[in-house]
Amino acid sequence: MNKGFLTAMSTIGLTQFLKLPFEYMENGKWDLQSAFKMGGMPSSHSAGVTSLATYIGLKKGLSSHEFAIAALLGLVVMYDAAGVRYHAGETAIAVNKLEEKVAELSERHPEISLKQQRRKLLKERLGHLPSEVVAGAILGMLAGGISYLLSKD
Repeated sequence: MNKGFLTAMSTIGLTQFLKLPFEYMENGKWDLQSAFKMGGMPSSHSAGVTSLATYIGLKKGLSSHEFAIAALLGLVVMYDAAGVRYHAGETAIAVNKLEEKVAELSERHPEISLKQQRRKLLKERLGHLPSEVVAGAILGMLAGGISYLLSKD
């Protein structure tokens, strides 16, 4: 199997597992579902792409086309995680609060008709704080470096 791909996927899995103790430190309870959620500390997206870029950079050289592609992909993914997806999550929080307020108003004012449906709130935790992205990137660099040192080919 492709060692770079295996490095990235293993790093993503490890990072998702590491979300469990971080969730415990933050909330004081173990939540096994946090290992399967988007967002949170550390960023598995950042860790995965950084481990791939680090492995390729060490294996092929920093001036290789492969490293350039992996590094650019990594920057786009990390920008998206901390920018676009983070702000989409903030928007989801506002929309969910708005829905709650409209439901409250419709209960107090029967003339306002709100078609009640099963409430399905938007997912609020989509992206990452910059610190979560940086932590994922550091973890990814370590994992990529270790993978390179352990590679036999």
